[in-house]
Amino acid sequence: MTEILREIGMIARALDSISNIEFKEYDLTKGQYLYLVRIYENPGIIQEKLSDMIKVDRTTVSRALKKLEVNGFIEKKADKTNKKINKLFPTEKGENTYHFIKREHDYSNTVALEGFSEEEMEIISNLLQRVRKNIEKDWDFVKKGNKRNY
Repeated sequence: MTEILREIGMIARALDSISNIEFKEYDLTKGQYLYLVRIYENPGIIQEKLSDMIKVDRTTVSRALKKLEVNGFIEKKADKTNKKINKLFPTEKGENTYHFIKREHDYSNTVALEGFSEEEMEIISNLLQRVRKNIEKDWDFVKKGNKRNY
């Protein structure tokens, strides 16, 4: 069987490494750009939803959000009806940085899909979405404290 997950992992690590180097001048490190993008695209999102969206634990999200807040990329605002809930929003600095990140993402996407036909791009997109949905089931299962049987 082809080692598909190895290939996906190599692609993800290479792109993450490139992004971490290129985003350093914006004071974004270790994947923080991913959180900023999701907050920009989902203003008012709460931390738990962000954790589910990115597929990382709450502690990791909490650390990343703290750094983004300290560096002025995001702000937390208490929910009007439930003061215990903090909603996340990009600041002006975060919004400006998002546009740079989006340009980098579009460029990387173009490079990654060079030589693919529209049909091939649609096929690979659909197949990867299916892979993600399969993995999400296990992620949810393990996140709730369960062990997988292999």
